[in-house]
Amino acid sequence: MKYLIVGLGNMGSEYINTRHNIGFKILDALANASNISFQDRRYAFRAEYKHKGRNYILIKPTTFMNLSGKAVNFWLQKEKLSAEKLLVVLDDVALPFGSLRLRPKGVDAGHNGLKDINLALGHKNYARLRFGIGDDYAKGAQAHYVLSPWADEEKEKLPERLDLAIEMIKGFGTIGVENTMNEFNNR
Repeated sequence: MKYLIVGLGNMGSEYINTRHNIGFKILDALANASNISFQDRRYAFRAEYKHKGRNYILIKPTTFMNLSGKAVNFWLQKEKLSAEKLLVVLDDVALPFGSLRLRPKGVDAGHNGLKDINLALGHKNYARLRFGIGDDYAKGAQAHYVLSPWADEEKEKLPERLDLAIEMIKGFGTIGVENTMNEFNNR
């Protein structure tokens, strides 16, 4: 079986350690732990990861966050996968820092990356793994907040939360969305 795992983020050194790039950071952590590397491909950096007889195609779109749909649609078609085999990993300001929430489908909740994916696919019936980045910002300062670097106390806790996100990605392919939700959500 094959799955497409999409980490949302923005290209460029100015975005590397920002909250909005958690999708990239999680896939980078998985690649580092698995001794695999990303290659520059059409619309995305791509790596392939194998776990328990499953192939995970990892992509980090190079189209920037708000235009992620083009990359997702291209790679679903290229890999001949249905949306049931898609998992999008992204940041969420509505969740406390480090909270992880997996859902089989859902709304964009104001996330422009998800809005573009929904538009490109014509539906919102695909799994998403949301990583909480908190909402510690003043009214009207959300854009600045999500594009700012992690606070020191968040940096300390990040490795443990990245490991949990990786386990949830593995679970998505091996035990399915519902079982992974039951085992990992709210940890």
